[in-house]
Amino acid sequence: MNRTVTPAPRAARAGSFLLALLLCLLLSACGDSAPQGGEKAGEKAAANATAAGGNATSVQGAGGAQGAQAAPGEPVTGDRIILGTIGEPSNLLPFIASDASSHEVSDQIFVAALRYDKDLNIEKWAAASYEVLENGTLLRFTLRDDIRWEDGKPLTADDVEFTYRLMVDPKTPTPYAEDYLAIQEFRKTGPLSFEVRYAKPFARSLITWMHGIMPKHLLEGQDLMNTSFSRKPVGAGPYRLKEWEAGTRLTLEASPGYFLGRPYIDEVVYRVIPDLSTMFLELKAQRLDMMNLSPQQYLHQTNGAEWDMAWRKFQYLSFGYSYLGYNLALPMFKDVKVRQALACAIDRKALVAGVLLGQGMPTVGPYKPGTWVYNDRIDDYPYDPAKARELLAQAGWADTNGDGLIDRDGAPFAFTILTNQGNDQRIKAATIIQSQLKAVGIDVKIRTVEWAAFIKEFVDKGRFDAVLLGWNILQDPDLYDVWHSSKAVPGGLNFVGYKNPEVDDLLERARSTFDQPERKKLYDRFQEILHRDQPYCFLYVPYSLPIVSARFQGLEPAPAGLTHNFTRWWTPREQQRYRMQQ
Repeated sequence: MNRTVTPAPRAARAGSFLLALLLCLLLSACGDSAPQGGEKAGEKAAANATAAGGNATSVQGAGGAQGAQAAPGEPVTGDRIILGTIGEPSNLLPFIASDASSHEVSDQIFVAALRYDKDLNIEKWAAASYEVLENGTLLRFTLRDDIRWEDGKPLTADDVEFTYRLMVDPKTPTPYAEDYLAIQEFRKTGPLSFEVRYAKPFARSLITWMHGIMPKHLLEGQDLMNTSFSRKPVGAGPYRLKEWEAGTRLTLEASPGYFLGRPYIDEVVYRVIPDLSTMFLELKAQRLDMMNLSPQQYLHQTNGAEWDMAWRKFQYLSFGYSYLGYNLALPMFKDVKVRQALACAIDRKALVAGVLLGQGMPTVGPYKPGTWVYNDRIDDYPYDPAKARELLAQAGWADTNGDGLIDRDGAPFAFTILTNQGNDQRIKAATIIQSQLKAVGIDVKIRTVEWAAFIKEFVDKGRFDAVLLGWNILQDPDLYDVWHSSKAVPGGLNFVGYKNPEVDDLLERARSTFDQPERKKLYDRFQEILHRDQPYCFLYVPYSLPIVSARFQGLEPAPAGLTHNFTRWWTPREQQRYRMQQ
């Protein structure tokens, strides 16, 4: 291995990565309330995977008549779009930031060699060309020659090499180093070209080059935790930072030198509104142009002629799921029959109806229904309280004293569901599960904890009975970091402590092949084992329910989401509300 630096301890990196992913999930309650990176959509994806489906539906007007809105004339520049964010960006260095707000903004400022198209196929972005050679162990890239940083300097292979060195440097506090650490050798082959070699095929290799490229001439030698660049970045993307009023708003302006063409919308304003109810009131007053609605707001609070005239609503299956995860170190959850019994005792259809008001669907595993990797041959556990009692009895749990609670060796079956404060949907789901499990004799309590303490003091340290949480569904199916037994360590992503040798083998083999049909077989078997073992009770995938001011044109719902072509959104001249000073 020709690495020039030694990787940081894996456990430490995993702890940071856990916080990053869970924070992104917490903030994903806003869904498509903000653009996801200038035409770049979603998370990092499989090297040669083509994701199918997406269940995207365009809705004409807020009243619900389906169909695409006709664009009046040719696109023109101008106007401003105002978005709400529940959390202010922590900084705009994307390789350090672990919150969704920071990534939403920085993805408009920086570019990467590759990105996704609207159908979640990998396409060139800063790269003019790329090749996958030698059975996937060698990648060759050539960059475009027309990309400039905002200060006028050209973006070159020196910047890519600098970014790579940053990511593998153990002193860099990044949660995203794992993909870079898989690289055996990085080599510049010219001013605009480089090649990357791996010791063995690595299915996520192309995804590595979807991370933002950093400017060497501005960041080299900087203290990354104290650099002013984190709040005054210089990028090469479609937008650049105009001003940042701490705690209030952040404004981006269109970059006239963006190599794929200046965005049509002049300014993008992110308003910091920590409360979602307040955000909706601002939307009603037309002081916001876009947000993600709750099911209640989507179904009952955005109907009528005025809404139909002023707004357009959308509905499509989101890239995220909710689950009840068990601490498998606890004796009560060690028996697979108990976990299967809980699956039979929880009515997921009732959860979708009660929590999401029907705006979602039950799920059986960690992948998005309708995508190529989802195993649609798995039959879900039926809602069957009698079967649940039978399985619990087989595991030694029965009501021996007639108090209505099952017990074993004199101890009742009782546990606490832990979730984070401020997420009403999760609290409501926990309350419904509490009632359903009481019906089979299980005593469940619910506890909510402030988010930072929830992660640091409870999840990272394994101090929980069960957690009600969710994960983003990544485009790439590689879930090694969540389910491999090596990650069942303090601070690791496998915080429930799941260990299965066959799953380890499947995950290792799947991340070492580029052949999608072969990966499909491996991941299908992986899902079958998870379904049998039930380390999580997989609950549901909610719909994303964005609403957008009707004056914006060019919106194209697609598997990648609504904002995949954000730089091509525009407002007809006569409908523009804001005029920018030239």
